[in-house]
Amino acid sequence: MQASSKTSHPAAAPGTATARHESRGMWLGLIGVAIFSLTLPFTRIAVAELNPAFVAFGRAVVAGVCALVLLAWIKAPRPTRQQLRGLIITALGVVVGFPLFSSIAMRYVPAAHGAVVVGLLPLATALFGALRFGERPSKGFWLAALAGSGIVIAFALREGGGSFHLADFALFAAVVTAAMGYAEGGRLAQTMGGQNVIAWALVVALPVMLPVSVWLGWQYGVSASSPAWLAFAYVSLFSMFIGFFFWYKGLALGGIARVGQVQLLQPFMSLLGAAVIAHEALDASNMLFALAVIVVVAIGRRMAVRR
Repeated sequence: MQASSKTSHPAAAPGTATARHESRGMWLGLIGVAIFSLTLPFTRIAVAELNPAFVAFGRAVVAGVCALVLLAWIKAPRPTRQQLRGLIITALGVVVGFPLFSSIAMRYVPAAHGAVVVGLLPLATALFGALRFGERPSKGFWLAALAGSGIVIAFALREGGGSFHLADFALFAAVVTAAMGYAEGGRLAQTMGGQNVIAWALVVALPVMLPVSVWLGWQYGVSASSPAWLAFAYVSLFSMFIGFFFWYKGLALGGIARVGQVQLLQPFMSLLGAAVIAHEALDASNMLFALAVIVVVAIGRRMAVRR
């Protein structure tokens, strides 16, 4: 009995390891969110001079070529048939859906407006994680997620004068497709690794993205200023490629529902980015909403999520 007592102490290790993984996942997710937060401001700059569909598909081509080089360099194993199905869903969400719908919306509304609507992503990502993969967030977690999303919706309605713009429907579609891709890719990252997930998703989409991009470039032209091309380069290399290394790894370590809540900070990071990069107005009320969301994220971080 005494020997059993002495060996019982290390039993806390698994829980400690899980806590460390969740904490690391949150930090990696935050880095990914910081990178993604500049996507709408840079997209706004790019689509001011380039066709929105070309921006959406063209950035996937640039990132896809980078993905081919990466996969060849690290000699990544080919995905299994089951993984390939998940990669197709991931590609439809984050390689095709979100870039296309958000690029269209940025032609008609400011990046700041889009940022707050995209703030619904944490709730949508948690819903996909729960429905598709059986994660079971507690009631407290859902209340925190709903409260955060409610704050974001209130902010969007306030900025829109009490109604939604037609471009909001494109943004809502962007949210749904991105959440689908985030949840599916986050699950795949547990077995494939974050960089392999986004790289293979880009490669899977490349045979379609390349000819479509060439046709769009020929149809609408690619004449644009240096700032527009620099913005295009950012959404191609960082938003479409590098950011996912951090994001999918974070989702794999910390869980889709929990790490997804970090996205509640993204609208307000995007607001700052829109003010600095796109020179859009930023007032004190924005910061008050940001503070409210940060509080909700902190509360949600403490709520149980059974996996």
